[in-house]
Amino acid sequence: MKKMIRLFIGTGMAVSIFFLLFSESFAENIKSSKLTLGECYRLALKQSETIAINSEVIREAEARFTQALGTILPQVSFVWTQTNQDSERAFSSYNHNGSFESKFVFKQTLFSGFKEFAGMAGSRLEQKQRINEKKRAEELLFVDVADAFYLLLEEQEDLKTMALIRKALNDRIVELKKREDVGRSRHSEIVNAETQLYNIEAEIQLVKSQELVAKELLAFLIGRDPGALLDKEDTPDSLEPESFYAVNFGSRSDVKAFDFATGVAKKEAYIAKTALLPTVTVQGDYYERRNTTPLDVSWDTVLKISVPIFEGTTTYGNIAQANAKSREAKLQYNRAKRLAIQDIHDSYVKAYSAILRSNAMEKALKSAELNYSLQKEDYRNNLVSNLDVLTAIQNFGNTRRSYMNAFYEKKRAYWQLQAATGNIIEDEIK
Repeated sequence: MKKMIRLFIGTGMAVSIFFLLFSESFAENIKSSKLTLGECYRLALKQSETIAINSEVIREAEARFTQALGTILPQVSFVWTQTNQDSERAFSSYNHNGSFESKFVFKQTLFSGFKEFAGMAGSRLEQKQRINEKKRAEELLFVDVADAFYLLLEEQEDLKTMALIRKALNDRIVELKKREDVGRSRHSEIVNAETQLYNIEAEIQLVKSQELVAKELLAFLIGRDPGALLDKEDTPDSLEPESFYAVNFGSRSDVKAFDFATGVAKKEAYIAKTALLPTVTVQGDYYERRNTTPLDVSWDTVLKISVPIFEGTTTYGNIAQANAKSREAKLQYNRAKRLAIQDIHDSYVKAYSAILRSNAMEKALKSAELNYSLQKEDYRNNLVSNLDVLTAIQNFGNTRRSYMNAFYEKKRAYWQLQAATGNIIEDEIK
C-alpha cells in the first residue's frame, strides 16, 4: 500500500510539473502570438490585391522585353504548301494535278533603324518603372497599416483610461457615502459624482464602438482578426533637420518610377522615327520536297530592301505624338520631384509638431496625476471640497486621453515621414 501511495504521489508530482511547464509554455506562446507592426505589414502584403496587381504588371513588362528580344533573333519556320488545279486547263506538264512543296524558311532582319534594340532598352526601363511603382505601393500600404495599427492601440488605451476614471469615480462615491453616514458629506455631492460616472459609462460604449471600427479596418488590411497587438517600435523624441530627410528625394520610388517612364517615352519616340529609315531583311528557303520549277534547286535566298517614300502623314503624325508623350513624361517627372519635396516638408512639419505635442502632453499628464493625488489627500484633511476632487479626476482623464492621442499621433506621423522619404523597408520593422 505504501509503495502504491508513493507511486501515486510521484506520478502526481510529475503530472503537476508537466502541467506547470505546459502552462508556462502555453502562456509564452500566447504572449508571443501578439501581432507587431511588422507582422501586420507582412500579412497586409500577402492580402493586398493592389500589390498583387503590381506584381503582375511587372511580369507584363518582363514579357514585353522577351517580345522585343524575339525581333532581333532569326525566325525559323516550316512551310508546307499544296496547290490543286484544274488538270484539263493546266499549262504546265510538271504539275498537271497541282503543285506542292515543303521547306524550311529562315528569316532575319539585318537593319531597321535599330528599333529592336531601342525596344529592348525601353522594356528594361519599363520593368524598372513597374518595380518602383510596386515599391511605392508597398510604402503607402505600410502607412495605411501603421495608421490602423496605432489607431486600434489608441482606442484600447482610451478604454483603459475610461476604466481608470470609472474606478476613481466609484471609489469617490464609496468614500462620499461613508462620509455622508457620519454627516461629513452632502447627498448632492454623491449625485454629482454619480452623474459623472454615468457620463463615463456612456463614453465607454462610444469608445468601444470606435475600437471595433478600428479593429475591422486593421482586419481588412491584414486579412484576419488582429487579436492582441504588441508595439515594439521606438519613436524618436526629436528629429534631424529637414534637409536630412529631403536630400535624397530623388531616390524615392515614385520619383524613380517617373524617371524610368521618361526613358521609356524617349525610346518610343526613337522607335517612331525609325519608320522613316529603310528596312533590310534576308530570307532563306531550304526545300525538303517540291514538284515546282525549278526542280533541281534545293535552296534559295532573298535579300529585301524596303525604303519608305510616301505613306501619307501617318508616320509624321506618329512621330509627333511620340515626341509629345516624351515631353509629357518629362513634365510628369519634374512634377513628381516637386511633389516629393512638398510631401517630405509637410510630413516633417507634422511629425515635428506631433513630437513636441507628445512631449508637452507627457509633462501635463505627470502634473495631472500629481494634482489628483494631492487633491485626494487634501480632501481627506478637509482642505478642499469634493468638487475640487471631481475636477481633478476629470482633468486627469482628459489629460491622459489627450496624451495617448498625441503619443500615437507621433508614431503615425513618424512613419508617414519615413514613407515620404522612401525609407520604409521590411528590415526596419522587425
